[in-house]
Amino acid sequence: MKKIVVCLLAFLLCACSSAPSLIQFDDISKGETIAVMETNFGDITIRLFPEQAPKAVENFTTHAKDGYYDGLTFHRVINGFVIQGGDPDGDGTGGTSIWGEPFEDEFSDQLYNFNGALSMANSGEDSNGSQFFIVQQQDGSQYDDNTMAANYDYPDNVKEKYQEVGGTPWLDGVHTVFGQVVDGMDVVNAIASVRVDENSKPLEDVIIKTIRIETVSAEMAEQLNQ
Repeated sequence: MKKIVVCLLAFLLCACSSAPSLIQFDDISKGETIAVMETNFGDITIRLFPEQAPKAVENFTTHAKDGYYDGLTFHRVINGFVIQGGDPDGDGTGGTSIWGEPFEDEFSDQLYNFNGALSMANSGEDSNGSQFFIVQQQDGSQYDDNTMAANYDYPDNVKEKYQEVGGTPWLDGVHTVFGQVVDGMDVVNAIASVRVDENSKPLEDVIIKTIRIETVSAEMAEQLNQ
């Protein structure tokens, strides 16, 4: 618990020292790595941030290339919060990293749990395995200036981005952000809208067919930046 507090304070102090570059919303460049998540609801395209979260990206991309995620489900779906998957047990209790043991959190003042962020699910500090979630919280109106000032010590541009796009700021400094949806948020929203049981598990399976890891071409970058 002490380590979480120290990491969070360090994250916020770093973030507050100057206005960070919000790279999740920069234009995509040729040569970047993206993940195309094929689901039975459609495709979700995600840009990845290997410089800021190298272990999380390596873990995710290696699992994807190895077919680890093929056929798994989004086992936890909460509309207005997250859609979570990556557990071979399908109940939120399973999964392991590519190293066979949990790996450490990776926090960056350039990455935040904005709407559409791809983040590592965990069960506490430095407990990352295979599970991940996509933030699905579109309402930034709740993050008015007074609320943000009272609860979050962020630079102005971060506050304004939360107000603009929504997200889950209480997860910053707790869950590693390592990607951002750049195409297919309509698919994320459709998944978030499915009927679920009392454990937030969809009544009908939402399936990850496969996840392709691709390098962005010039043509692809132009399309994604439109």
